[in-house]
Amino acid sequence: MTDKKNIEILRVTHLRGPNIWTYRPVIEAWVDIGELEDYPSNTLPGFYDRLTAYLPGLIEHKCSPGVRGGFLSRLLEGTWAAHILEHVTLELQNLAGMRTAFGKARSTSQRGVYKIAFRTRQEQVGREALVIARDLVMAAINNTPFDLDTRVTHLRDQVDALCLGPSTSHIVDAATDRSIPSIRLTEGNLVQLGYGVQQRRIWTAETDQTSAIAEEIASDKDLTKSLLDSCGVPVPEGALVRSAEAAWEAAQDIGVPVAVKPYDGNHGRGVSLDLHTQKDVEAAYHLAYRKGDGSAVIVEQYIPGNEHRLLVVGRHMVAAAAGDALWVVGDGVSSVDQLAAMQVNTDPRRGTTEEAPLNVIIPSEEAEVVLELERVGLTPQSVPAKDQKVLIQRNGNVAHDVTDLVHPSIAAAAALAARVVGLDIAGVDMVLEDITKPLSQQRGAVIEVNASPGLLAHIKPAQGEGRPVGKAIIDHLFQTGNDGRIPIVGITGTRNTGRIARLISWLVHISGKHVGLACSEGLYLDGRQVVATDCANWEAGQRLLINRSVQAAVFENSSQMILGEGLAYDKCAVGVVTDAQWLPALKDFDILDAEQTFKVARTQVDVILPSGTAVLNAADAQAVELAELCDGKVIFYGLDPQQAVIAGHRSKGERVVFVHDGHIVLAQGAEEMALLPLASLKPTKAAQPELVMAAVAAAWALNISPELIGAGLRTFESNPKKTPY
Repeated sequence: MTDKKNIEILRVTHLRGPNIWTYRPVIEAWVDIGELEDYPSNTLPGFYDRLTAYLPGLIEHKCSPGVRGGFLSRLLEGTWAAHILEHVTLELQNLAGMRTAFGKARSTSQRGVYKIAFRTRQEQVGREALVIARDLVMAAINNTPFDLDTRVTHLRDQVDALCLGPSTSHIVDAATDRSIPSIRLTEGNLVQLGYGVQQRRIWTAETDQTSAIAEEIASDKDLTKSLLDSCGVPVPEGALVRSAEAAWEAAQDIGVPVAVKPYDGNHGRGVSLDLHTQKDVEAAYHLAYRKGDGSAVIVEQYIPGNEHRLLVVGRHMVAAAAGDALWVVGDGVSSVDQLAAMQVNTDPRRGTTEEAPLNVIIPSEEAEVVLELERVGLTPQSVPAKDQKVLIQRNGNVAHDVTDLVHPSIAAAAALAARVVGLDIAGVDMVLEDITKPLSQQRGAVIEVNASPGLLAHIKPAQGEGRPVGKAIIDHLFQTGNDGRIPIVGITGTRNTGRIARLISWLVHISGKHVGLACSEGLYLDGRQVVATDCANWEAGQRLLINRSVQAAVFENSSQMILGEGLAYDKCAVGVVTDAQWLPALKDFDILDAEQTFKVARTQVDVILPSGTAVLNAADAQAVELAELCDGKVIFYGLDPQQAVIAGHRSKGERVVFVHDGHIVLAQGAEEMALLPLASLKPTKAAQPELVMAAVAAAWALNISPELIGAGLRTFESNPKKTPY
């Protein structure tokens, strides 16, 4: 115990799945507030004013009052340092660009020691935010200087480096809206959507349906143009050249003005437009050569009009953005570089991070801009005359939403272009005079088809309404009604849970599914033991969920795992609870009695899908109490059919499993069906009817027929070495 006003962080745990706090990953921290236990916030002179001056955004925190400003009310009334630390940590994550809202603080059995939990989307960022929050709270208490800007900038850099990019996050959020689970597979933007055999993968705007051949075609601009032209998609006339002299010859053959671009370019790099002279064409050739792979350059007909980016997902255009040219106006004093800084980069929509829909423009650092200036006899250091308009960028500002204006013929042409190349998601660049008019009535053309298109211009356009392109991508990957899930069974308790898990896995396997099992007896695939050590943990569970062959999965979850790691899955079809018995090992988590253990066991019931089922031991009072917390159905199991819980549940027409006259019986309402006599089972199973009933009830909840269940019980081998492959 500390003997001064201080906050000490004792331990920090990242709970990576559903846990006793919430359904989402959180960081749980144990903190000792020492002498501050005797000093709530309303007894600390000046603390409220200093903290709110640092973090004015705290006014948005609703806290327990449930209204805006709720947390500030608690500060004025008097609340403790651990609670304050929780809210400050959340607000720092928000300031760093990682929006979070959930947090809780609870006292422990030791005076002055609290558990706080807060939602975080990235473990390292969350841990760093906690440390900064502790330092900030202490500075506000002690009235000492604190450089908040520097610390938040560092935290923001961590968010940019470690968190999913905004486009990927947008897609993942759309999946979450459809209850499709997600797993981040790398520290980058590779994400799995769904579990097991139902999974799909995305890498920002690429999917596991995106053809590598199509990507190669898209990167070959000349081949792309040839394919599009052969299928009737309008494209500009052009030629492939390998020297500046050949570029000018091609320009003369095509007829000026022309455009020059790299053979393998994308995102507008190395592109020069509206070129009329030999000098400009040759200079543009050298630029395109440097920006490309050095193999060849394309010279093509210049199409007048504005550049547009049309996003195609599947067979449909789902969003469109228009660009415009970028100019600065001289003041007779400032250079082009300075004018860009004053007139262009002050736009709040421009920035250097992925969050910004428009890029910062520094003419002296952009070869395309330098070339554009040279065409009119200027450099980035030139000082244009007062009121002189200077063009610094002809393209690259495609960030103005025009989705609702697109003529159907133009949308159809973009979708056709994507199909011709073979891309399931494509950014189709078109130059158009008027996007509202039919393509046949204007000089419009497709100038590029891009794989892995940027999504931010559509999600967060510089002007206009953001479009739900993430939803379009999810709908493309998962048909209506498909939530990307496989049947998952979770088991918790202290009574033979490992053996119950193995028996359930076997029953599911003989029903015709490839089954994965993670339990204390090992890791199994279709009854084959893959790992012989204890695998009732988060890491082993994730191995099953990312396995593309797994059609169903079974997990054993001890109370220690739930408290120390969180569940490996977000939701399950069946949750089995044998009991909520307290064990001495739970003292390490400050779980000291059966009432607190109940809150741990309920985690397994809280994650059951509304379409799912809880399988509960009717002989355990706490397990019975969990029935009220289940969003789905409930099956009770027990030895005595006359037991009050079983009889009462059955009287309501619900399902129960019990033993009668030496037989395991499945019953729903008045209907009964004898499964098989206990005497027909092997002695070890016949002597443990509760174990068998729990497994039978779980299999029944998964709609496995009684005949198959009986066959599974007769063929199951307790010794994994003897288990059939």
